[in-house]
Amino acid sequence: MFTILTGAQFGDEGKGKIIDLLAENYDIIARFQGGDNAGHTVVVGGKKYKLHLVPSGAIFGRRLLIGPGVVLNPRVLWNEIQTLESEGIRVDLGIDPKTTVIMPYHIELDSLREKARVEKIGTTNRGIGFAYVDKIAREEVQVGDLTDPALLEAKLDEIAPAKEKAIKDMGGDPTVVRYAPYIDEYLEIGKKLKDRISDVSREINIALLEEKSVLAEGAQGAFLDVIHGTQKFVTSSSTIAGSACTNLGVGPTMVDNVVGVVKAYITRVGEGPMPTELLDSMGEQMREKGAEYGTTTGRARRCGWFDAVLGLKSIYLNSYTELALTKLDVLTGIDPIKVCVSYDLDGQIIGYPPESTADLARCKPVYEESAGWTEDITGVEEYDDLPGNARDYVEKLEDLLGVEIRAVSVGPGREQTIFRDLEED
Repeated sequence: MFTILTGAQFGDEGKGKIIDLLAENYDIIARFQGGDNAGHTVVVGGKKYKLHLVPSGAIFGRRLLIGPGVVLNPRVLWNEIQTLESEGIRVDLGIDPKTTVIMPYHIELDSLREKARVEKIGTTNRGIGFAYVDKIAREEVQVGDLTDPALLEAKLDEIAPAKEKAIKDMGGDPTVVRYAPYIDEYLEIGKKLKDRISDVSREINIALLEEKSVLAEGAQGAFLDVIHGTQKFVTSSSTIAGSACTNLGVGPTMVDNVVGVVKAYITRVGEGPMPTELLDSMGEQMREKGAEYGTTTGRARRCGWFDAVLGLKSIYLNSYTELALTKLDVLTGIDPIKVCVSYDLDGQIIGYPPESTADLARCKPVYEESAGWTEDITGVEEYDDLPGNARDYVEKLEDLLGVEIRAVSVGPGREQTIFRDLEED
């Protein structure tokens, strides 16, 4: 069985928790795109684990894979492996040798470019975009190169002059390109990772042929997709479900399920349009109650009412077979609860997002209201035990999106997740 899981909004939907819950039922968990700009917080037994590159299934000792569609900072990965293993968690990890390495000069270029922008994107300054630029330009350092000093030196001989000139022209320090301590550190990490290198496409396909189960883990969310997102305020990789097949090297006919994760409201980090954003005390209430601060950067997330118009596009982009709804508990005590069901774009009511980011920025949300609830739902274990208005809200979102919501999260803990048996509803 091959399942793909992606975020259906702007990222930060709670994918880490849902992947963690599903991981027990899968043999392999594979990360297929993005870099350490992503962040999953997993809570197990009251202890938080913040992961940026290691797939979430690490907590349960599953086989973990990082595919060649990922861009990888070796320092970050090695630190995560060490942290988990110091807690007694075995990290059975395979990394594709074609995975692009984020070099220190990518981070320098990222920072310099963002500073120079008149209109900021809100990049995390982790070199993600510039690593992807080099991947497309075929000027990348790959993980396999870190296992052989001669290979890495040859790559840098070819790449360095252009990088040094680019950094110098932007007012930065070009010596970062060949800074010996960085290179020595990367080669040392490469030695430690050598035994973990694997042909990820081959491993996954063999596993599927042997009727093992594979869960493909996405980072960020649908509207940060480099092609289909809110350009230019997007990430540098393809975040939608089809990207898993491309980036892991698995044919689309192998896919059995596509799970989307949506928050009961919506959040966004960084710049870019967000039609339902709340710039008032309600938005602040959601932020504080939902602990809406980035796992990677610590930046405050922008909060707003659930946007079913964007949600519909996400359904089209990903072909979800089911949804998981997170942070329903954050809406407790809010009455009424609003849901955006259409947009007003220059006086025209539309039910699907415009392609133009500039047009999306001008869209005004058209809301429907639902009655709220006051009961504490964080300890509820069965769907039928939720307050009637909470169930009505879940089912309203389900109707608007046209996809069954099979899991409802009512708190950060693993045990605070309700799985619905929809055949009995």
